Amino acid sequence: MSTLASLRLLRKPWNASKGNQSNATVGASSGWCQGLDIPNELFLVLGLVSLVENLLVVAAILKNRNLHSPTYYFICCLAVSDMLVSISNLAEMLLMLLLEHRVLVMRPSIIRHMDSVIDMLICSSVMSSLSFPGVIAVDRYITIFYALRYHSIMTLQRAVVTMVSIWLASTVSSTVLITYYSSNTILLCIIGFFLFMLVLMLVLYIHMFTLARHHLHSISSQQKPPTTHRGGSLKGAITLTILLGVFFICWGPFFFHLILIVTCPTNPFCICFFSYFNLFLI
Repeated sequence: MSTLASLRLLRKPWNASKGNQSNATVGASSGWCQGLDIPNELFLVLGLVSLVENLLVVAAILKNRNLHSPTYYFICCLAVSDMLVSISNLAEMLLMLLLEHRVLVMRPSIIRHMDSVIDMLICSSVMSSLSFPGVIAVDRYITIFYALRYHSIMTLQRAVVTMVSIWLASTVSSTVLITYYSSNTILLCIIGFFLFMLVLMLVLYIHMFTLARHHLHSISSQQKPPTTHRGGSLKGAITLTILLGVFFICWGPFFFHLILIVTCPTNPFCICFFSYFNLFLI
């Protein structure tokens, strides 16, 4: 079974190319391109840890009334998205382990249907997990550049409409992805969506950081004697680097995998890269 709806295709270049692997990767087949065997139990443990972490985030936001605002509702939705991914992965890993150890015996048709349902849930959650960081960045941008009008721009009603729209769009897109998972056009759309979100956050956060640095410079120039605020600027730069860096590091290998599937599915280097797909899932 796959771990995403699109993983049926993502695993395909590696599995289907094993016949060509002996010819294409004779020199490397005994080396690093053998892949990395990661036990299902590790995915199970990571899924449990992620589930607990996101449950704590959701519980903190729901319990603290001071956090009942559009900004934290978006963060709560992001945590729910990641939590659903964890739940789906846990369900899939448990099912795989039960089937492997013959504790559970099911007909292949039922397994395929369950796989499709789990894939759809994971895929829609992943799409929303990519969407909400962009929404949070837009919300922070409005907070800084339109502070006096923020509550009139980002009303609770608009926040609810935004959240419902993202979940609906994620569900529809996951259905399309499952149906046409073998199409390169679908993969290109997913890659384009990831790049759009990455560029959006990059532009917005850099603009916000630039404004904050300009304000610090203005304040320091008005003081007598003038003072520098390198510590604040450095802290902001570090925060920005961590925020965007973690997002790119976590998602980058996965989407680089998609790019290679579209551009060079039979290239020896790409075939070796495909063999490490489970590592990118972690």
